[in-house]
Amino acid sequence: MGRDLMLFLANVVLQVCYAGMNITSMLAMQSGMHPLILVAYRQIFATMAIAPFAYFLEWRTRPRITMPILFQIFLCSLTGALGNQVLYFLGLKESTPTIGCALTNTLPAFTFILAVLFRQEYVGIKTRPGQAKVLGTILCVGGALLLSFYHGNAIDIGESSIHWKYGENMEKKSSSTSTGQGNFILGPFLLICSSLSWAMWFILQARMGQRFPAPYTTTTLMCFMASIECGIIALISKHNASAWSLSDPMRIIASLYAGVVCSALGFALTSWAIQMKGPLYGSVFNPLSLVIVAISSWALLREELHVGTALGSCFIVMGLYAVLWGKNKEIMRPMSTTAIHEDQTASRKLDDDDDNLVEIKDDLELQSNPTSNGNHHVTTGNQEKHMNDIKL
Repeated sequence: MGRDLMLFLANVVLQVCYAGMNITSMLAMQSGMHPLILVAYRQIFATMAIAPFAYFLEWRTRPRITMPILFQIFLCSLTGALGNQVLYFLGLKESTPTIGCALTNTLPAFTFILAVLFRQEYVGIKTRPGQAKVLGTILCVGGALLLSFYHGNAIDIGESSIHWKYGENMEKKSSSTSTGQGNFILGPFLLICSSLSWAMWFILQARMGQRFPAPYTTTTLMCFMASIECGIIALISKHNASAWSLSDPMRIIASLYAGVVCSALGFALTSWAIQMKGPLYGSVFNPLSLVIVAISSWALLREELHVGTALGSCFIVMGLYAVLWGKNKEIMRPMSTTAIHEDQTASRKLDDDDDNLVEIKDDLELQSNPTSNGNHHVTTGNQEKHMNDIKL
């Protein structure tokens, strides 16, 4: 119970941290920081932050690192760090923090689909939990499509009384350089691809936790590999020194925050949650960050809420909880009548086998020791009397 409570609280705090990352990262990109450079710095700071924990906490209990393990960690770095984060920040730059956070909630649907394909989950379409998972997946995908392709009118919810001068200046700067409505298609598309890549990481990490149960070491190696991968891509894209400058306070804050909190701490906690509860557990907390980001963006960044965003987010959240309800029912569902019958049949078969073994054992004892059975002793006595008669 204590461990489950700690896991629950850790995931709640983690979602609050993810919400803060959406705000700080958006402000850093509005100040001119390129998304690829932000991802590269994020991986570098994450590696530096998590490496001491991996050394001091797991150097005695860590299993041997083999080439297959390194290759699997490399695949995790491509999906969970490079693909997920690069696509996410590129999509976030072309949309808003609320849309980015809303589309992250498609993660359980993509995770469920991939888990079925890789035989880590089963559908069970004839059962209510299976139907709930399928319906939830459809709602998540439908909500994502609605949010991506339908913008709608702005919802009038008033103006925030909070005046953050830095955020207002960055918002004005971003509005003056905006490219128009086309961003509302490109941005969500990149964010959906990011969720799909993250779902692939969940599947790989679930197997990694079984073969290599050392989350801090896994996170360190993954972030180190991702630092090299993202650094090379960012250098090819932006090789001038000014683009890599961290002179702006928001750039260094966003890089440190994303790397130390959301990558180092986030990956370690998520790996622990997957190892303890399976690949779908962490997804239940995603809507919490959506609510926090929506309120924060409205209060601090003057972000408007549109009809398409609200409807799509509602469908995604409904689908999310339908998937997780079905998964929870499957875990808590008592054994079916067929399974009980099979167990009883197997138990009777084991009992019959035990009886046969006892009979065989008794027969062997009779053959090795004729005096152990009265009837056999009589037969043996008659044979001895017949032999004596022959001799006479």
